[in-house]
Amino acid sequence: MTANADMIKLYSARILALAADIPRHHRLEAPGATVRRRAPLCGSTVTVDLTCEGGKITDFGQDVKACALGQAAASVVGAHIVGRTASEVRAARDALKSMLTEDGPTPPAPFEDLEVLRPARDYKNRHASIMLSLDAAVEALETAC
Repeated sequence: MTANADMIKLYSARILALAADIPRHHRLEAPGATVRRRAPLCGSTVTVDLTCEGGKITDFGQDVKACALGQAAASVVGAHIVGRTASEVRAARDALKSMLTEDGPTPPAPFEDLEVLRPARDYKNRHASIMLSLDAAVEALETAC
């Protein structure tokens, strides 16, 4: 496969659609925790705000300044994170990392749409940007829940 064909596969219409419509793309006024993460290689950043009650995320906001792949991952996270526990978010983060680095299984429901990012497996320089939203959320959960 040519380099251009690889890039077309990587930046699929589904990834671009997710990147263009990020749920919860705002900051919270009174978060229980805020975490900013940066991918040093590409400079992508994500700031996550969340609140927690009864061991579950009750509100979530994020400011995403990332490539289309990082934005697509943030879109899936924003769509499904409210109502989740710390262990569910941690499991999604760990599965996404495994999917990218070891061709592991798709992240568990409700984060299974992260499967769309599997073609990025061969682009290690993109992994950190893809991981930003979940990495920041897991870190924020350690403080908020």
